[in-house]
Amino acid sequence: MERIDHLEHLDKHLVDELAQVARETIREELREQTRKQRRTAMLYAASGALALYAGAALALAVGLALGIGLPDWAAALITAAILGVLAYVLRGAARPHPRPADPGHPAHHGAHHGGADAAQPPPAGAATGLGAPYPPMPPTPPDEAPRPGGIDPEAPHHRA
Repeated sequence: MERIDHLEHLDKHLVDELAQVARETIREELREQTRKQRRTAMLYAASGALALYAGAALALAVGLALGIGLPDWAAALITAAILGVLAYVLRGAARPHPRPADPGHPAHHGAHHGGADAAQPPPAGAATGLGAPYPPMPPTPPDEAPRPGGIDPEAPHHRA
């Protein structure tokens, strides 16, 4: 019987050792990934700062060019208006808003198929134009759906 106890002790020791090695390996891998992501983030930040200064220099050049034929205040006002319109357009391009469907025109879901196909919804899992696929709708509401084998999906799950 002592031998079995000794083997159990060895098994526990081996499991503990393997767990420690796994933790150290994962920790080191996460450190390496963090280092790479930190470097990438710093490069993006530097790139953004330089792009900001380049945009400011471009705005200054536009203002100075307009200042040749206009009073300085008018050139600055026109430059500010141009920058405001560009910011509004870029914000709109970054966050497109879904438009309500026009009853006279079928909604556009990718390539045009023409005829009766254009009025049909896209297949389940297809892109809806919002960038994410939608799940298929169940034929009946979840409360009325039959439960296979009497299994309640809301009940807590226990492993044997």
